[in-house]
Amino acid sequence: MRKTKPVKVAAVAVDFGGTLAHPGPSPDAATVARILRDLDGPSIPDGFAAALDEVMRGTRAVDRPLHEQTPFADLLRLAARGSGAVLDDPVAMAKAVFSAVPDAEVDPVAAHALWTLHEAGLVCVLACDTQRPESVRRATLRQARISDCFDALVLSSTIGVRKPHPRFYATVIEEAGCPAEEIVFVGDTPAKDAIGPAAHGMRAVLISPDGRPPGLAPGIGVIAHLRELPAYLESLHAF
Repeated sequence: MRKTKPVKVAAVAVDFGGTLAHPGPSPDAATVARILRDLDGPSIPDGFAAALDEVMRGTRAVDRPLHEQTPFADLLRLAARGSGAVLDDPVAMAKAVFSAVPDAEVDPVAAHALWTLHEAGLVCVLACDTQRPESVRRATLRQARISDCFDALVLSSTIGVRKPHPRFYATVIEEAGCPAEEIVFVGDTPAKDAIGPAAHGMRAVLISPDGRPPGLAPGIGVIAHLRELPAYLESLHAF
Protein backbone atom coordinates (compact mmCIF):
# COMPACT_ATOMS: atom_id res chain seq x y z
CA MET A 1 0.00 0.00 0.00
CA ARG A 2 1.29 3.43 -0.93
CA LYS A 3 2.03 5.60 2.09
CA THR A 4 0.51 9.05 2.23
CA LYS A 5 3.08 11.78 2.67
CA PRO A 6 2.29 13.70 5.87
CA VAL A 7 1.13 17.27 5.47
CA LYS A 8 3.79 19.61 6.78
CA VAL A 9 3.20 21.77 9.82
CA ALA A 10 3.74 25.46 9.17
CA ALA A 11 2.21 26.92 12.32
CA VAL A 12 1.20 26.12 15.88
CA ALA A 13 -1.64 27.81 17.76
CA VAL A 14 -1.03 27.59 21.50
CA ASP A 15 -3.53 28.05 24.31
CA PHE A 16 -2.33 29.96 27.38
CA GLY A 17 -3.74 29.05 30.81
CA GLY A 18 -3.30 25.34 31.49
CA THR A 19 -1.10 24.87 28.43
CA LEU A 20 1.67 27.44 28.43
CA ALA A 21 1.01 28.88 31.88
CA HIS A 22 -0.46 28.03 35.24
CA PRO A 23 -3.91 29.74 35.36
CA GLY A 24 -4.04 33.09 37.10
CA PRO A 25 -6.79 34.72 39.19
CA SER A 26 -9.82 36.56 37.83
CA PRO A 27 -10.71 39.64 39.89
CA ASP A 28 -14.12 39.75 41.53
CA ALA A 29 -16.19 42.92 41.68
CA ALA A 30 -14.96 43.91 45.16
CA THR A 31 -11.33 43.63 44.04
CA VAL A 32 -12.03 45.74 40.95
CA ALA A 33 -13.67 48.43 43.08
CA ARG A 34 -10.69 48.47 45.45
CA ILE A 35 -8.20 48.80 42.60
CA LEU A 36 -10.12 51.64 40.98
CA ARG A 37 -10.42 53.54 44.28
CA ASP A 38 -6.63 53.49 44.58
CA LEU A 39 -6.27 55.28 41.23
CA ASP A 40 -6.27 59.02 40.66
CA GLY A 41 -9.35 60.17 38.78
CA PRO A 42 -12.18 57.64 39.19
CA SER A 43 -14.96 58.28 41.69
CA ILE A 44 -16.15 54.92 42.97
CA PRO A 45 -19.20 54.91 45.28
CA ASP A 46 -20.02 52.13 47.73
CA GLY A 47 -22.58 50.61 45.37
CA PHE A 48 -20.15 50.11 42.48
CA ALA A 49 -19.05 46.59 43.42
CA ALA A 50 -22.65 45.37 43.68
CA ALA A 51 -23.50 47.00 40.37
CA LEU A 52 -20.48 45.45 38.68
CA ASP A 53 -21.29 42.03 40.11
CA GLU A 54 -24.80 42.26 38.67
CA VAL A 55 -23.49 43.40 35.29
CA MET A 56 -20.93 40.58 35.19
CA ARG A 57 -23.53 37.92 35.99
CA GLY A 58 -25.99 39.32 33.47
CA THR A 59 -23.57 39.60 30.58
CA ARG A 60 -22.08 36.19 31.33
CA ALA A 61 -25.54 34.62 31.07
CA VAL A 62 -26.03 36.27 27.66
CA ASP A 63 -22.50 35.78 26.30
CA ARG A 64 -21.85 32.16 27.25
CA PRO A 65 -24.48 30.45 25.08
CA LEU A 66 -23.29 32.48 22.08
CA HIS A 67 -19.56 32.06 22.87
CA GLU A 68 -19.24 35.83 22.82
CA GLN A 69 -17.34 38.12 25.17
CA THR A 70 -18.33 41.61 26.24
CA PRO A 71 -15.22 43.78 26.68
CA PHE A 72 -14.31 44.36 30.31
CA ALA A 73 -14.29 48.11 29.68
CA ASP A 74 -17.97 47.86 28.71
CA LEU A 75 -18.71 46.04 31.96
CA LEU A 76 -17.09 48.90 33.87
CA ARG A 77 -19.05 51.42 31.84
CA LEU A 78 -22.35 49.70 32.59
CA ALA A 79 -21.55 49.36 36.29
CA ALA A 80 -20.61 53.04 36.47
CA ARG A 81 -23.90 53.99 34.85
CA GLY A 82 -25.83 51.87 37.35
CA SER A 83 -23.99 53.07 40.45
CA GLY A 84 -23.17 56.69 39.72
CA ALA A 85 -19.43 56.04 39.48
CA VAL A 86 -17.28 58.38 37.39
CA LEU A 87 -14.85 56.66 35.01
CA ASP A 88 -13.34 59.04 32.47
CA ASP A 89 -11.66 56.27 30.45
CA PRO A 90 -13.07 52.75 31.02
CA VAL A 91 -10.56 51.26 28.58
CA ALA A 92 -7.65 52.65 30.60
CA MET A 93 -9.37 51.56 33.82
CA ALA A 94 -9.70 48.00 32.50
CA LYS A 95 -5.98 47.96 31.74
CA ALA A 96 -5.23 49.29 35.21
CA VAL A 97 -7.32 46.55 36.84
CA PHE A 98 -5.58 43.71 35.02
CA SER A 99 -2.17 45.29 35.49
CA ALA A 100 -2.81 45.17 39.25
CA VAL A 101 -4.03 41.55 39.29
CA PRO A 102 -1.35 38.89 38.67
CA ASP A 103 -1.61 37.20 35.29
CA ALA A 104 -1.05 33.48 34.78
CA GLU A 105 2.50 32.34 35.52
CA VAL A 106 4.29 31.00 32.45
CA ASP A 107 5.68 27.47 32.90
CA PRO A 108 9.41 27.67 32.05
CA VAL A 109 9.45 24.12 30.70
CA ALA A 110 6.53 24.90 28.40
CA ALA A 111 8.27 28.14 27.40
CA HIS A 112 11.36 26.17 26.37
CA ALA A 113 9.20 23.95 24.15
CA LEU A 114 7.71 27.06 22.57
CA TRP A 115 11.18 28.41 21.84
CA THR A 116 12.07 25.09 20.21
CA LEU A 117 9.09 25.38 17.87
CA HIS A 118 9.88 29.00 17.12
CA GLU A 119 13.54 28.20 16.35
CA ALA A 120 12.37 25.40 14.03
CA GLY A 121 10.76 28.09 11.87
CA LEU A 122 7.12 27.52 12.77
CA VAL A 123 4.69 30.42 12.93
CA CYS A 124 3.48 30.63 16.53
CA VAL A 125 0.08 32.07 17.43
CA LEU A 126 -1.17 32.56 20.97
CA ALA A 127 -4.85 31.57 20.89
CA CYS A 128 -6.73 31.91 24.16
CA ASP A 129 -9.79 33.10 26.00
CA THR A 130 -9.02 35.90 28.43
CA GLN A 131 -10.50 39.04 29.97
CA ARG A 132 -7.12 40.69 29.95
CA PRO A 133 -6.36 43.40 27.36
CA GLU A 134 -3.73 42.53 24.77
CA SER A 135 -1.25 45.01 26.23
CA VAL A 136 -1.38 43.27 29.61
CA ARG A 137 -0.95 39.78 28.12
CA ARG A 138 1.97 41.03 26.00
CA ALA A 139 3.61 42.35 29.17
CA THR A 140 3.29 38.88 30.70
CA LEU A 141 4.91 37.32 27.64
CA ARG A 142 7.75 39.87 27.72
CA GLN A 143 8.36 39.17 31.41
CA ALA A 144 8.61 35.45 30.62
CA ARG A 145 10.94 36.26 27.68
CA ILE A 146 8.73 34.54 25.13
CA SER A 147 7.08 37.53 23.43
CA ASP A 148 9.44 37.20 20.45
CA CYS A 149 8.21 33.65 19.87
CA PHE A 150 4.75 34.80 18.83
CA ASP A 151 3.94 36.06 15.38
CA ALA A 152 0.37 36.91 16.40
CA LEU A 153 -1.97 36.97 19.38
CA VAL A 154 -5.61 35.91 19.04
CA LEU A 155 -7.37 36.86 22.28
CA SER A 156 -11.07 36.70 23.02
CA SER A 157 -10.77 40.07 24.77
CA THR A 158 -9.70 41.59 21.45
CA ILE A 159 -11.96 39.84 18.93
CA GLY A 160 -15.08 39.62 21.11
CA VAL A 161 -15.72 35.87 20.79
CA ARG A 162 -14.48 32.88 22.74
CA LYS A 163 -13.62 29.34 21.75
CA PRO A 164 -15.39 27.40 20.24
CA HIS A 165 -16.96 30.27 18.22
CA PRO A 166 -16.18 29.74 14.50
CA ARG A 167 -14.84 33.29 14.18
CA PHE A 168 -12.18 32.53 16.78
CA TYR A 169 -10.76 29.69 14.70
CA ALA A 170 -11.13 31.66 11.48
CA THR A 171 -9.02 34.41 13.05
CA VAL A 172 -6.36 31.90 14.10
CA ILE A 173 -6.14 30.57 10.55
CA GLU A 174 -5.96 34.09 9.14
CA GLU A 175 -3.21 35.15 11.55
CA ALA A 176 -1.21 31.97 10.95
CA GLY A 177 -1.12 32.84 7.24
CA CYS A 178 -1.28 29.26 5.99
CA PRO A 179 -3.92 26.63 5.16
CA ALA A 180 -5.81 25.21 8.13
CA GLU A 181 -4.40 21.72 7.59
CA GLU A 182 -0.88 23.08 8.16
CA ILE A 183 -1.78 24.40 11.62
CA VAL A 184 -1.53 22.38 14.84
CA PHE A 185 -3.74 23.72 17.61
CA VAL A 186 -2.64 22.69 21.10
CA GLY A 187 -4.45 23.20 24.40
CA ASP A 188 -5.88 21.51 27.48
CA THR A 189 -9.65 21.76 26.92
CA PRO A 190 -11.08 19.04 24.63
CA ALA A 191 -14.06 20.97 23.25
CA LYS A 192 -12.22 24.24 22.71
CA ASP A 193 -8.65 23.20 21.93
CA ALA A 194 -9.10 19.87 20.16
CA ILE A 195 -12.61 19.16 18.85
CA GLY A 196 -13.25 22.77 17.78
CA PRO A 197 -10.00 23.27 15.85
CA ALA A 198 -10.34 19.84 14.19
CA ALA A 199 -13.85 20.74 13.04
CA HIS A 200 -12.38 23.80 11.33
CA GLY A 201 -9.73 21.90 9.40
CA MET A 202 -6.79 22.24 11.76
CA ARG A 203 -4.90 19.41 13.36
CA ALA A 204 -5.17 19.29 17.13
CA VAL A 205 -3.11 18.06 20.05
CA LEU A 206 -4.72 17.85 23.48
CA ILE A 207 -2.73 18.43 26.67
CA SER A 208 -4.01 15.69 28.98
CA PRO A 209 -1.79 14.39 31.81
CA ASP A 210 -4.33 11.62 32.47
CA GLY A 211 -4.17 10.23 28.95
CA ARG A 212 -6.70 10.15 26.12
CA PRO A 213 -10.23 11.08 27.20
CA PRO A 214 -12.98 8.62 26.24
CA GLY A 215 -14.56 9.35 22.87
CA LEU A 216 -11.84 11.68 21.58
CA ALA A 217 -11.44 11.32 17.82
CA PRO A 218 -8.46 9.11 16.84
CA GLY A 219 -6.97 11.85 14.66
CA ILE A 220 -6.44 14.15 17.64
CA GLY A 221 -3.07 13.75 19.31
CA VAL A 222 -2.66 13.57 23.07
CA ILE A 223 0.41 14.56 25.10
CA ALA A 224 0.89 15.08 28.82
CA HIS A 225 2.69 18.45 28.65
CA LEU A 226 3.65 21.05 26.07
CA ARG A 227 7.28 19.95 26.41
CA GLU A 228 6.33 16.84 24.42
CA LEU A 229 5.03 18.74 21.39
CA PRO A 230 8.32 19.18 19.47
CA ALA A 231 9.09 15.45 19.70
CA TYR A 232 5.48 14.59 18.84
CA LEU A 233 5.66 16.66 15.65
CA GLU A 234 9.04 15.20 14.76
CA SER A 235 7.59 11.70 15.12
CA LEU A 236 5.06 12.61 12.47
CA HIS A 237 7.83 13.92 10.21
CA ALA A 238 5.74 17.08 10.16
CA PHE A 239 8.57 19.63 10.35
